[in-house]
Amino acid sequence: MQLLRSLIFTTLLFVLTLCYAIVVLGLGWVPVHRLYRIAAHWSRLQMWLLEKLCGLRYVVTGLENVPPGAHVSMWKHSSAWETIAQASILPPQAWVLKRELMWIPVVGWAMRWLKPIAIDRKAGAAAVNQVVEQGRQRLAEGLWILIFPEGTRVAPGETRKYGISGALLASKAGCKIVPVAHDAGHYWPRRGWIKRPGTIHVAIGPPIEAAGRDPRELNEEVRQWIEAQLAAMPTARAAARQPEPLAPQTSPR
Repeated sequence: MQLLRSLIFTTLLFVLTLCYAIVVLGLGWVPVHRLYRIAAHWSRLQMWLLEKLCGLRYVVTGLENVPPGAHVSMWKHSSAWETIAQASILPPQAWVLKRELMWIPVVGWAMRWLKPIAIDRKAGAAAVNQVVEQGRQRLAEGLWILIFPEGTRVAPGETRKYGISGALLASKAGCKIVPVAHDAGHYWPRRGWIKRPGTIHVAIGPPIEAAGRDPRELNEEVRQWIEAQLAAMPTARAAARQPEPLAPQTSPR
């Protein structure tokens, strides 16, 4: 039954995303902050459907840590869930994403109007410079910058090296970094069809002053905070209580 519910949700996700993309294309001439309200409404609708169909809800702690102004948010990336939910949680944002997403017919075309920073992840230093240059422009327009510093989805309990672009942007732009941890990967795993019922926990950390600081130190501070939060979440504690599998017994000869 949960698989069927999950498939229904996924079908609605694709259909409604296409519908909202058409609306964005039709209203592409309006200011981006107003246009972002459409993305936020799409996000809230998906979260509602996810709860009603799959029994998967979420709670957020630390909203008081969201500072005024435009800043850089750095998220753990373990699921498709956070790519949808972020528009319901934080102010209007420009997303750092792989440029291939912009090639998707209709949906990718609509995303262009929301001013993402679309990079070629194989471009190395050129991609980093693009994030810094375009990121400063977006921040000046009052848009937050959302980045997944690990670059790709990782399974719960795993971590990857953080890319330098988000921390470098915050250091050069003189803004703050807001770290965000969540355990969505336990409920909506990467490459998984089934959305398990439960409650996703999202933790927003205290803003980190980044102006003029070493980006590598910033990344390490963000990484340590996120991993500590993940380790303290109910899903991690439950996994830690699981007994180790018994070693196979051999019959005496």
